[in-house]
Amino acid sequence: MRNFISVSDVQDIPSLVDQALFYKKNPFSDQDLGRHKRIGCLFLNPSMRTRLSTQIAAQHLGMEAIVFNVGQEGWALEFEDEAIMSGNTVEHVRDAAPVLGRYFDILAIRTFPSLKNREDDYSELYMNQFIKYAGIPVLSLESATLHPLQSLADIITMTESMQSQGIVRPRVVLTWAPHVKPLPQCVANSFSQWVNAWGQADFVITHPEDYELDDRFTQGATILHDQDEALKGADFVYVKNWSTYQDYGKIYTNDPGWMLSNKKLQFTRQARVMHCLPVRRNIELSDEVLDGPNSIVTQQASNRVWAAQSVLASLLKDNASK
Repeated sequence: MRNFISVSDVQDIPSLVDQALFYKKNPFSDQDLGRHKRIGCLFLNPSMRTRLSTQIAAQHLGMEAIVFNVGQEGWALEFEDEAIMSGNTVEHVRDAAPVLGRYFDILAIRTFPSLKNREDDYSELYMNQFIKYAGIPVLSLESATLHPLQSLADIITMTESMQSQGIVRPRVVLTWAPHVKPLPQCVANSFSQWVNAWGQADFVITHPEDYELDDRFTQGATILHDQDEALKGADFVYVKNWSTYQDYGKIYTNDPGWMLSNKKLQFTRQARVMHCLPVRRNIELSDEVLDGPNSIVTQQASNRVWAAQSVLASLLKDNASK
């Protein structure tokens, strides 16, 4: 694995999951692997779980983690090649990234979409420019279209539950939820991509009409607009809002009927409920579900550490001789 940007960078998902679960039981077993190595974590957008879990994972491996908030602590970066920099940007990524490549052994980047121009967001310009110019492995801490560390943690969490409950091939449902503002498609795209690539579940996506995701990520899933029908027989329900993809970045409906409740869970097989957090209580998910026995959101969030540690270890091992 040279970089970790999407599931396409992973050759064997179950092996990566197994490694994460091993680290969960033995967090310091490879504490010399990252000795005298540094990871630079660059945040162009806010973060809590991603930032902290990545730092903890790096420390477990003996790495030094240095966090830099680009927007607040550094110069405004320009990403367009051949740009005439007469505006607000002060430094070009073409100049900054190679220097960062000398400072660090791994570069981790977090950025969000603008939700204004789909073509620009889905080009993944920011992430691709760092990969192009840094010269070292690049790890996505979320990009304009994907959130692979979150998705790996999701697969880890479902694997744990499957093992403890004796589930062989679960029905996994990704359901749209209401929200007070337009949100990116990153988590939904990424979860869809990973579950399809994992290939160990019957995968259903349910959302109101006009909330279709890019079929590059959803191909292989069953798409339903009837949430109650989708929930029938579900073993896992992943709750997440996203804005429209075709008419990009819009909210068409905020129907509270799409919020997951205990009444809706009656259609399922006592499904485990997941959410990437942060969550708008009683908008996306009801208190009764979040605080009830079906919720595994805390377990899911805690697994972010082991997902990050597994990926960092793989990057260190695979690039040790390069």
